[in-house]
Amino acid sequence: MDTYSLLREFADSWALLLLTGVFVGVVLWAYRPGSRAIHDDAANAIFRNETKPACEGACGGCSCRGDAATKEA
Repeated sequence: MDTYSLLREFADSWALLLLTGVFVGVVLWAYRPGSRAIHDDAANAIFRNETKPACEGACGGCSCRGDAATKEA
């Protein structure tokens, strides 16, 4: 049996079972009890600085730079 046929047979059987098991494990890990708070925090992370820009004019590319320059003058 040549190398290609041997690797193809392995990929069609055991590797497929291994990858299916890894997929099921990742799905079960994501939906495990007690992880809701972690997922809610990650989902709302983009809204943390909603009332004020995250940068204080240091980045140079956002609109808060103009506001900071007018307040200092």
